Amino acid sequence: MPQIELSGIRKAFKVYERPAGRWGLLKGAFKREVRSVTALDGVSFSVGEGELVGLIGPNGAGKSTTVKVMSGILTPDAGSCVINGRVPWKARVAHVSEIGVVFGQRSQLWWDVPVSDSFSLLRDIYGIPRERYESRLGGLCGALEVDSLLKTPARQLSLGQRMRCELVAALLHSPKLLFLDEPTIGLDAVSKLALRAFLKDENARSGVTALLTTHDMDDIEALCSRVMVIGRGKLLYDGGLPGLRERYAAYEGQDTDEVIARMYEEEAL
Repeated sequence: MPQIELSGIRKAFKVYERPAGRWGLLKGAFKREVRSVTALDGVSFSVGEGELVGLIGPNGAGKSTTVKVMSGILTPDAGSCVINGRVPWKARVAHVSEIGVVFGQRSQLWWDVPVSDSFSLLRDIYGIPRERYESRLGGLCGALEVDSLLKTPARQLSLGQRMRCELVAALLHSPKLLFLDEPTIGLDAVSKLALRAFLKDENARSGVTALLTTHDMDDIEALCSRVMVIGRGKLLYDGGLPGLRERYAAYEGQDTDEVIARMYEEEAL
């Protein structure tokens, strides 16, 4: 039985538009145009335990919406989603106890307190026994080299340091499933390599399933044996990178970013 199973997921958002022109702000106070934007249009896929899957697509394609549906943040308009035998938005507490989430542009660390205080709070939230917490924290901090940062407030961390601490926070409770939404955004080359090496090791050691959304194809090539492409809210491709190259590469040995760009162009994404 798949660990993640989505079938026919649909999600649309209402967008309110203000009239243009000099008096637009005043007119908008009394009347606003409403437009419906389809973010997901019948997305279906399944993921087995221990897989490392890359989810790619242009901006606005529906990647983050898919992750938010799977993490229980959003409720879809139609379709079904079952993860670890549960519907995420119907069993939120039980669901979040078994998942870890890292959003590259949002933090789960308290901004003005030492990182260790954020970790302690998460220990209480997840009800992690102290002995297991201390062991897990020590292992993660050593692997991600953040021991020296524990007394530093999150606001004083560099982006690379913060992302490593975010990973510690997401993995403290030993989740079965890890959602990574652009985790390497803005990181330097050294930080990216360290993060990729850690994720591969964590997957091999603990068997955690990871779904990664990114625009960095080096992340996909380094971590994922399977890639899914979302465009216009639809799943356009599901398979390995070699299959993607075979379909869209203009010549043998073409750079992966160029292959993806050509695919976006051909699919009018």
